[in-house]
Amino acid sequence: MECPAGPRGVPAIGYFFVSPEQITGERVIITGPDVIHISRVLRYGPGAIITVMDGQGKGYRVRLTSTTGNTVEGVILEQFIPGGEAPLKLTLVQGLSKGDKMDIIIQKGTELGVSCVVPLACRRSVVRLTPARARERQQRWQRIALEAAKQSCRAIVPRVTEVMDLPAVLDLISPGALALMPWEEERELSLKAALRGRSCGEVFVFIGPEGGFEAGEVAMARERGVIPVSLGPRILRTETAGMAAVTMVLYELGDLGGYPGKPVGENNRGG
Repeated sequence: MECPAGPRGVPAIGYFFVSPEQITGERVIITGPDVIHISRVLRYGPGAIITVMDGQGKGYRVRLTSTTGNTVEGVILEQFIPGGEAPLKLTLVQGLSKGDKMDIIIQKGTELGVSCVVPLACRRSVVRLTPARARERQQRWQRIALEAAKQSCRAIVPRVTEVMDLPAVLDLISPGALALMPWEEERELSLKAALRGRSCGEVFVFIGPEGGFEAGEVAMARERGVIPVSLGPRILRTETAGMAAVTMVLYELGDLGGYPGKPVGENNRGG
């Protein structure tokens, strides 16, 4: 997949994230694993033009000036504001799941457009992580989000937080945000109905682990303004439920299903 060209139509032959501290004036210094990828895998040398993102919403077209064993340096040709970000902030609160399910959820969630992923320790979570193991997993999941952001040409890298419990996550919900909890025991309100006619800038989606949420967890969340909803008549696996809910929210309130380059309000116009 090739990312879109910049404002002047310069084709993107490489897409990389750096921290803002690696950009000084008109110079960019790239370090870490991307050095090997640029110089040895892609075999880019001085004169090659790449796209660099600062992970905070700014993009740069950069002409490489030197490549060494430890660093790649370049000069900024232009700065631009990239697309690729949904018009709302969507936080996926995902119950800890076993195996590689969390890896897949974070990867696919990043591709779809989530802004943040919060790993949630639930009462029915099979996975129990020590503090040290949790930190290792968080670092791994953040790397997965970074690679997925590159692949999908995101302007930012979604943040993967530390593993949190439900009370701590509920404290993160800001006033005015819409918080939804798909739950297999909900029989009255569908996600479709909950989203109908809504307009908001921030959404939280709570997904339970393999065993789902306990009734007490749902009651606690409901007391804090979280809305239990149904995803439909079929029981979905945790890795399916999260992606289904994220897709529906971003389709209804975000930019999924639209045409690149058009404002969200024009997505469904014919012609």
